[in-house]
Amino acid sequence: MKAVAFVTGASSGIGAVTALHLNEAGYLVFAAARRADRMAPLEAAGVRVLSLDLTDPHSIDAAVQTVVADGGRLDLLVNNAGYGSYGAVEDVPIADARAQFEVNVFGLARLTQLVMPQMRAQRSGTIVNISSMGGKLVAPLGGWYHASKFAVEALSDALRMEASRFGIRVVVVEPGSVRSEWGEVAAQHLRSTARTGPYRDIAERVAGNLAASSEPAARTASDPNVIARKVVKIARAARPRTRYRVGFGAAPMVFLRWLLPDRAFDSLVQRAFGIHRLTTPRPESR
Repeated sequence: MKAVAFVTGASSGIGAVTALHLNEAGYLVFAAARRADRMAPLEAAGVRVLSLDLTDPHSIDAAVQTVVADGGRLDLLVNNAGYGSYGAVEDVPIADARAQFEVNVFGLARLTQLVMPQMRAQRSGTIVNISSMGGKLVAPLGGWYHASKFAVEALSDALRMEASRFGIRVVVVEPGSVRSEWGEVAAQHLRSTARTGPYRDIAERVAGNLAASSEPAARTASDPNVIARKVVKIARAARPRTRYRVGFGAAPMVFLRWLLPDRAFDSLVQRAFGIHRLTTPRPESR
């Protein structure tokens, strides 16, 4: 019987190439995404595709039931689905912030809850949560996105300790900048939330950096295949590490965040984005 893998967020980017790499490695792969029509190339390669909306509990239940029923087991869950809702903490509507958490945190958590009984019964399984270097450090105008990834890191740590007694391994992957549609989507959302207001001057600079990472020739972003190959190695490892920092900038930036005091790191990031303190005009002397 083939080992069975379930990959979410597989319509493009990291999820799509991870599904293909696992398929080539001999796994029976189930790839899921909200936009199932975009997974035709995966289906043509022999990957089984599923529609999955992480904001819909019924959709999550149905996807897990299909994987377990058709696969007969579940050896690897790759929680990759997620998006970046950028904007100043002050600007982003709370409804948008909740939607960010619904996909990046609660959808991931519910999916994990549903696969755990199968893995416990097997006394084996690997859960790979695709977090981000943004789960260890924060950039301006990304507060809600970073908060969701910090939450994924915490949930993963707790789950790792809880699940290890059942033979289940929990691994966090913290990508750096990766070439995918993610950056352009985040940039578009940022531009829509900051067209006016006190943060519009820095919003365009941050949006430009985000969009640039989506360019095919971006030098400050890694190919998503780098992440996919790492996931395959994790799945095959007898004893994988608890965390992997992969891709452009991940390891050095997380190290700098650990090394520098808060205000020193703030200053470094603010200078990189051209953010400066606004001065209060002095009253004219009479």
